[in-house]
Amino acid sequence: MKVVGLTGGIGSGKTTVANFFAELGVPVYIADVEAKKLQNESEIIKEQITALFGPEAYKNGILDRKFVSGKVFNDPEKLEALNNIVHPQVALHFDRWKEHQHSEYVLYEAAILFEKGGYRKCDYTILVVADHEAKIDRLKKRDKSEISEIKARMDTQWPDEKKLNLADFVIENRDLADTRREVVRIHQILLKTS
Repeated sequence: MKVVGLTGGIGSGKTTVANFFAELGVPVYIADVEAKKLQNESEIIKEQITALFGPEAYKNGILDRKFVSGKVFNDPEKLEALNNIVHPQVALHFDRWKEHQHSEYVLYEAAILFEKGGYRKCDYTILVVADHEAKIDRLKKRDKSEISEIKARMDTQWPDEKKLNLADFVIENRDLADTRREVVRIHQILLKTS
């Protein structure tokens, strides 16, 4: 079974694209969603995060995201340490999940697929891109975030220009109808290569 990596900068609309693939019957694994679950369910992750940030990292067994975000926001070393705890466990979880899927290919959606080298485990990659202002507008509406917060989050990811050379397919997410058509076109190509 082939693995197709799906990525895009924050606010690009990669989850919308993932949902379009799911509508076509493609099993979709959303790494960020699963990472959040694992941070609350995996004893290994809980122990390591607590060792890194102290007992305040969890309240009643649930990760205190605001506390941890505050610790990693301007500390690249702490962010890297957190990623090194969570990402290997997500990769193991994905491998187990994939074993239970029965399709020509599965979609692995991850925000930092290229940055962390996850694309090397994929047979194909899809990059979702969008206009910079459109991304900021989406994030302001979705997360009710300030522009400074949005830009700080964007700065932790590679710019689209750096990702383009690594992508097998690029979806420009401007118009939802066009995006959906592009998903169908790519899906047909992927089915032929499976």
